[in-house]
Amino acid sequence: MLHQSRTLEGNTADKPQDRHETGIARAAGLSLADNMVEVSGADLSAPVTVVGSSADQSGLTACPGSSNRVFVLSKSRKPLMPCHPARARALLRSGRAIVHQMLPFTIRLKDRKTGAVQPTLVKLDPGSKTTGICVVRLETSNPKNQHVLFNANLVHRGAAIRDSLSQRKSFRRARRGRNLRYRAPRFLNRGGDKKGWLAPSLRHRIETTTTQVNRLRQLAPITGIEQELVRFDTQKLQNPETSGIQYQQGTLAGYEVREYLLEKWNRTCAYCDKKDVPLQIEHICARANGGSNRVGNLTLACEPCNTKKGTQDLRAFLAYDPKRLARIMAQATTPFSDSAAVNATRFALLRALIATGLPVATGTGAQTKFNRTRLGLPKDHAIDAACVGNLEHLTGALAQPITIKAMGRGSRQRSRLTKYGFPRGMLSPAKVHFGFRTGDIVKASVPCGKRQGSYTGRVAVRASGSFNIQTSAGTVQGISHRFCSLIQRGNGYAFAI
Repeated sequence: MLHQSRTLEGNTADKPQDRHETGIARAAGLSLADNMVEVSGADLSAPVTVVGSSADQSGLTACPGSSNRVFVLSKSRKPLMPCHPARARALLRSGRAIVHQMLPFTIRLKDRKTGAVQPTLVKLDPGSKTTGICVVRLETSNPKNQHVLFNANLVHRGAAIRDSLSQRKSFRRARRGRNLRYRAPRFLNRGGDKKGWLAPSLRHRIETTTTQVNRLRQLAPITGIEQELVRFDTQKLQNPETSGIQYQQGTLAGYEVREYLLEKWNRTCAYCDKKDVPLQIEHICARANGGSNRVGNLTLACEPCNTKKGTQDLRAFLAYDPKRLARIMAQATTPFSDSAAVNATRFALLRALIATGLPVATGTGAQTKFNRTRLGLPKDHAIDAACVGNLEHLTGALAQPITIKAMGRGSRQRSRLTKYGFPRGMLSPAKVHFGFRTGDIVKASVPCGKRQGSYTGRVAVRASGSFNIQTSAGTVQGISHRFCSLIQRGNGYAFAI
């Protein structure tokens, strides 16, 4: 194994007191953003990053290997091996390095153009709502012995994209019914008939994942990629005993839909147990809330109960009767929107990763679960990513993962709407106000007044100069632009510990 002292030539960077400072940072629970601001302000005695739990686990090595490493770039911005936070502080303190970027925290050396590197992999655990990302170092003698250098949970915004497209569709449908200027219909610009076409909410998952992989390639000497190529069997999710010819028959074998529902629900209203009354087909999860016409989402209800429920969530509608709620949920089947999203994007993501030019290997979900169970690790997307592929020994897997949330880069919509669709305020067409734009990471130091204090977080700008700052404790409103200083430009993602 290549020692970090040889890589960075920092013989004084690994002193016991530096590691002790790291332990103090862990015990104090300092936020990542606050630590970074202190470093940028030349207070080099403060910790650089928050490190994770160092509890011993079976098959794991705890302290000092349980902290996310700091990314290191050479003088020519070439990625070198990430180093321990204590070593990064020593390099900053001695003036041999400067802060390159804050999120994720990266330093750049002033006196090194090259350096020895080790094989490093990016591992992915793709999910519908969250994708686990992990950077691991392979031991030269045995590549199955790996050490976690960086891990994160990437939160997708596919649901927000779907809702935005649905709202746009309703706007266009309403416009066609008004007496407005004529707009020629557009029927030949749709992409659904193209081979390999994916809905925007699904394509977003692929693009955000590949974006993070490419950004990690700029910060670490990545030599390969490993992806969990999992496929969900939706029929086994409904009935674990499904086998053989039952795959071809399906749920409605020998029935029509109405006949099947009458027999399944015993010709009774699911909400009030009335019989011998006209019954209607009821969606357990309303179509307006994303429910489908799948048989598992259908039940029977009398007209008064159907009208009373409307589009309410079933848990809210039956909050007064938890036993009935549990019975209905037990009879209904699990929704498969998340598993369908993973199944639809898994090969498209694999092709996008192969297009990066790096060697790509795949592993099964069963293999990932076996590795995680054998090592005694808790369930988490980032930890699942670290357990992908052939693995014998893993260290540093308990580092606190960084949450990377896809936020988008703003909207072209020029007005805010009420819940009924009426405009309630106009937005400025300009994106930048007083040198800031929504999504930038800033630090605001308010010297006096009602909001006196220091706040660090993501800013939402206004043309008036009164900004909102989203911190880990909540949103702080009405901060003047005069008290704000830029930490890092927004890139469409929010970072949190």
